[in-house]
Amino acid sequence: MARYRDIYNNDVAPALMKKFAYKSPMQIPKLSKIVVNVGCGDAKDNAKVIDNVIDEITQITGQKPVATVAKKSVANFKIREGMKVGVKVTLRGDRMYEFVDRLFNVALPRVRDFKGINPDGFDGRGNYSLGLKEQLMFPEIEYDKVDKIRGMDIAFVTTANTDEEARELLKLMGAPFAK
Repeated sequence: MARYRDIYNNDVAPALMKKFAYKSPMQIPKLSKIVVNVGCGDAKDNAKVIDNVIDEITQITGQKPVATVAKKSVANFKIREGMKVGVKVTLRGDRMYEFVDRLFNVALPRVRDFKGINPDGFDGRGNYSLGLKEQLMFPEIEYDKVDKIRGMDIAFVTTANTDEEARELLKLMGAPFAK
């Protein structure tokens, strides 16, 4: 847990300070939060689906997620306003660093034919988004207990001002970007 915080303070921050020639240590970009989001379109037919997804995301992140509700009714999707359609969890502090460690060093290398994460997922303001196709890559999830394979979106929110600074921050933290 504290390993990533120590890595940031001892290795990442000085390297960023040197590369981008910051005048103050407060200018050094940091990882402020990680948001994990799972959309469950099939929850409209079966309410137990949301409970299963909440259990899986709790195991993966170590924090209980909240259910997200539909903002508008959409007749084509048979969704009414206020229906539960997904779950999300916001990670900060030690849980965030622990999740980053497990994602970069355990889960992503377990993906078959893994060549790295897409370096084009930056939004122009220093934040990075990553989509995963299945939850089975995390060792906490038991294959036999999964009712359906679901993907998830992971958003890394940083204090960086540019994509270049954020890319360097994540790279120094161990993000396996594709070449």
